[in-house]
Amino acid sequence: MGLWQIDTDVLARSRFVLSPFAETFASLKLLHAGTGAHPGEEAWLRAHLPGYRARLAADRVAALVVRAALGRSWIADFFCPTSCEGESFEETVARVRATGAEEARANLRVSLRGPLPGALERDDLPERATALLTYVWEETVQPYWERRRRVLEADMVARTARVSQGGWAAVLDSLKPGTRWLGESRFQVNLNAYQPREIAAGADLLFMPVTPRTGWVSWEGRERYAVVYSCLGVLAEDHDRRPLPAGLGALIGTARAGLLVLLGTPMSTTQLVAVTGQGLGSVGRHLRVLLDAGLVERRRAGRSVLYVRTAAGEVLVEASGTGPAQAAKKASR
Repeated sequence: MGLWQIDTDVLARSRFVLSPFAETFASLKLLHAGTGAHPGEEAWLRAHLPGYRARLAADRVAALVVRAALGRSWIADFFCPTSCEGESFEETVARVRATGAEEARANLRVSLRGPLPGALERDDLPERATALLTYVWEETVQPYWERRRRVLEADMVARTARVSQGGWAAVLDSLKPGTRWLGESRFQVNLNAYQPREIAAGADLLFMPVTPRTGWVSWEGRERYAVVYSCLGVLAEDHDRRPLPAGLGALIGTARAGLLVLLGTPMSTTQLVAVTGQGLGSVGRHLRVLLDAGLVERRRAGRSVLYVRTAAGEVLVEASGTGPAQAAKKASR
């Protein structure tokens, strides 16, 4: 298994950060897989997979680079650098472009676990990779970035709150499949059989959420390490694309109806603000109306206050045709 031995001070100073590059790379992996994990991803793929495949068909070298770089259990280092805190997509991808040709080829041999195809024995691989990553960012991620940023910020708020409630062990156990805090400063980062790595004092340990259902780990030398993980499912799903029934919106208002649909899973005010894009005051007023109507209730989780639908709220959502029972019926048809 992949095991990191983490200095206590490093873990104490670790933090959650936004990375436009990580979101772009996760989206590239989703395009490469071609199958979404939920309706929002499927809708996004329908919009962008044809263009992505046409892009690769027009640049067969880039297509080979992607296939080789993603590998089976190792991503080519040059293709996926570890973002710094506050770094823009352009700043991170510039490091892909700056990679030497021989280093890029060597990285691809590692991810392929063997020799390169003859078509990749060339010097412009970093430029080809940069052009493809830039395409994915500009065409498939940047148009949605404001909403995705809100979703990622909400996830970071939720995870940070969980640290204060249950400590880092509770958070590390839940990041992604294969991650587990083993005690005695040992963090299992995946199930791959690699040599343990010691993260010494002074290093940065960053946790980066992405909206697609994927994840990986990366590092730059011995000074910066990152765990990229999929953010909470209820946040990652594309609620903006989920139509609200006109009847429910007419009855309680579209903004309140949207909150009521979201609150099938407990969420904090901060999370609701981040996911919906509504102001804090607006969300607070709508929650007060829903509370007074008995459609939602408050629950305290440590220092956080979470809102969730009541039984009456469930009945209203189910009757409107947006609840899980209706979704299951539609899925079975």
